[in-house]
Amino acid sequence: MPASPSTARAINDRSALGLLQDRGPLTAGQLKQLTGLSRPTVADLVERLGAAGLITVVGESGAARRGPNARLYGIAADRAHLAALDVRTEGVVVLVADLVGRVLAEASVPIEGDTGTGPAVQRVVAAVAGAVGRAGAERLHTVGIGAPGLIDPATGDLRDSAGLPAWHRSLSAALQERLPGARVTVENETNLAALAEQREGAARDRDTFVLLWLGHGTGAAVVLDGTLRRGASGGTGEIGFLPVPGTPTLPSATDCSGGFHTLAGAAAVVSLGAEHGLPTPATTDGPGAAGMVREAVERVRAAGRSAGAGRAEHGPGNRSAVAAGEHEPGDRSAGVAAGEPVATRGADAGHPVGRKPRPVAEGRPVVGGGAWEEIPAAGEPVVARGADAETEADAGTTVGREASEGGPQESLGGEEPPAVGEPTGREPVTAADPAGTAVGADERFLSALADRIAIGAASVVAVLDPGCVVLGGEIGHAGGDVLAGIVAQRLRRMSPLPTEVRAGALGGSAVLRGALLTARDRAQDTLWSDPSRSPVPS
Repeated sequence: MPASPSTARAINDRSALGLLQDRGPLTAGQLKQLTGLSRPTVADLVERLGAAGLITVVGESGAARRGPNARLYGIAADRAHLAALDVRTEGVVVLVADLVGRVLAEASVPIEGDTGTGPAVQRVVAAVAGAVGRAGAERLHTVGIGAPGLIDPATGDLRDSAGLPAWHRSLSAALQERLPGARVTVENETNLAALAEQREGAARDRDTFVLLWLGHGTGAAVVLDGTLRRGASGGTGEIGFLPVPGTPTLPSATDCSGGFHTLAGAAAVVSLGAEHGLPTPATTDGPGAAGMVREAVERVRAAGRSAGAGRAEHGPGNRSAVAAGEHEPGDRSAGVAAGEPVATRGADAGHPVGRKPRPVAEGRPVVGGGAWEEIPAAGEPVVARGADAETEADAGTTVGREASEGGPQESLGGEEPPAVGEPTGREPVTAADPAGTAVGADERFLSALADRIAIGAASVVAVLDPGCVVLGGEIGHAGGDVLAGIVAQRLRRMSPLPTEVRAGALGGSAVLRGALLTARDRAQDTLWSDPSRSPVPS
């Protein structure tokens, strides 16, 4: 059945607006070519969208001939203004942007722990109003809020959650009262981070993946077949409550202590680093723990670069150079320091107090009286998921582990296991490194942290089989490909399901970016649903 004229116009209008959003300003001729519509139809929709205030002439193309087709049309950015809020336990970050997502003003509001609900809400509302004024906007069209906790799927409201400040639940209503006419929506922070990583970050080529949030707290977001899954009660991904081995208690309905949060939350990460002799950050929040992880990764990488330079004199035939930071042409798994993992995908590293597991010999945690996961010795190579078996064999990469006191070692390529004490050509770089003791501590810390992260990741993989896990949040981003590579190697041993592990590209900023993307999408859905309406200036 053919579409009615009004339906056809709506489809054509949305198609043109989507192209302008994705590609930027276009001429009428380019719109004709990209949409496949006739010249009169394109002229019609350009006039209609212009009259509705949704597009405007933003310049001219480089064509020599002047005329209607040489004009560049773009989305009218000032047609609506948006706000995005990242709500944390200790404060709020605010952005105000135009309809195309260009940030016009920012604000940060710290909220001390003893601040009452009324004063806290007033501070945030005042900060939003101030940012709107600095952006030159008369009013806000849509406000997107990212917050920790459960979102009621029936009402869209933030549910009462133990351990979160009461002012979180009052903020949405206060903003709606202060901003009449604006659409205020709240979404779980980890879900927003997954949206941002899928649209602009590490999961741009994935329709199915799980984002594991590693920051002040822990969480997970599940995207299956391109759709974010929230669950019957909005609690999909509350992995902080996941019972895991290595903790002395079980979590309860009101307290995630004893769950995965106790192993991988920021305070637990800082405590783990301190156990390995790493400098303790001033704060045990997400950024503080991320700084500790980032510095450990940087020291391991620096040692790898130095060792790689030192071994160059042995010539191209020295296969151990692959483990020391060098790689041969065509080898996708560029190595770093011996013992530092290699990740095949992911972004570069860049931009409640947990209880520690009960230690045993060689620093290995114990679960139920048995070994949890052996931590490799400093300098032991690890294999990231996705590396070709042929590449691993060529590099002489060991996938097994020596048992204590010289037990048998499993290796690729049918090599004869060396005798105890016999040189292998893959000795730890740190043995000849003046700073080897420090680097060894960094390697052991990252290995132990990967053990903990892999426990939660393996549980998610066993249930969902997502094929890809993104380590998000400040800590996941700080660990970069180094941490992602070790976690991938752990998952390879723990699960028969092929799973790629990537470092998040956006870190802690993913929540705010996801809130802005959500606000923009909802504003555009409203404005583009009926372009024939009279324009309403923002």
